[in-house]
Amino acid sequence: MSKALERLQKVYECIENIEFIINESDLKITHSIEDKIIKPAIRMNIIRIAEQFNKLKDDNEFKILEAFTSNDLKGINAVRNYIAHDYDSTDDNIIEDVVRYNLPIFKETIKQLLKTK
Repeated sequence: MSKALERLQKVYECIENIEFIINESDLKITHSIEDKIIKPAIRMNIIRIAEQFNKLKDDNEFKILEAFTSNDLKGINAVRNYIAHDYDSTDDNIIEDVVRYNLPIFKETIKQLLKTK
């Protein structure tokens, strides 16, 4: 497996980690994101996702990155920066939107890319 595909696989695993964390907590997404124990785990996985996309960019893997919208890629990077640099005041609604709406899109796109490569 190429390094780029390994990076996509890591993103996929991070998304599955977040899904697992939420499902195992028996809480709704909103409550999971507000939970003192679960919140850091979700946020760390979001940071890991953004880091893998940054590495794909650094590796000039533009063919793979083209499968994602530029708004989604900019958004995940902005959320990563928001979490990493302003952790205490990060708006849980932003994190909820990422988990609820963006990550499922990333997951499906990655699933398709991994099938075809």
